[in-house]
Amino acid sequence: MPKIRVLMVDDHTILRDGIRALLNLYEDIAIVGEASDGKDALTKVVQLRPDVVIMDIAMPGLGGLEATLEIRKLSPESRVLVLSQHDNKEYVHSVLKAGACGYVLKKAAGSELIAAIRAVYRGESFLDPSIARTVIDGYLGRDGEPDPNNEYDRLSDREVQVLKLVAEGMSNKEIAGLLSVSVKTVMGHRANVMEKLGIHSRTELVKYAIRKGLVTLHD
Repeated sequence: MPKIRVLMVDDHTILRDGIRALLNLYEDIAIVGEASDGKDALTKVVQLRPDVVIMDIAMPGLGGLEATLEIRKLSPESRVLVLSQHDNKEYVHSVLKAGACGYVLKKAAGSELIAAIRAVYRGESFLDPSIARTVIDGYLGRDGEPDPNNEYDRLSDREVQVLKLVAEGMSNKEIAGLLSVSVKTVMGHRANVMEKLGIHSRTELVKYAIRKGLVTLHD
């Protein structure tokens, strides 16, 4: 029986040590690599082609949201499972929209993380039970149907990525370097975001990103 090949991505060494100790207890799971930030994760994903990437979100440099977007392009067969302390429904919605297949809270039991790894490996989705209902309620409108007028849902994956990086204080040049695109391309995405959201200043963009859970005031 083939083992589930896992890549761990988190900037906290102690947390990675704890996850490694847990996963090593299970014969059907093998840790093939570790990364301390999103950029390192992309390199490891290309090299190792893991089945499952356990991804933290709040990391310095390239964060988990941006890394998830890029992993979906670089290694579509690798499935991202987010492990985060944030239970804000907008935060969860952002990473699921970016392409994550599952979301588990760091306060969850170890058995829940194992179940999540196995589920996403099988091609299923997994949501932490404590946030599943909230996420569903946030997605569905009062009629029980998705709201087509939600301006956030009109943003493309790349536009969400640029919105988050702008809100984190990065310049157009810095974003271009991080995403390996031209400054002109970044400016175009930024203009599209502002037009779609009806926002006219960076301050308003930051406030919007915070409300949506794309950025937080503290880790």
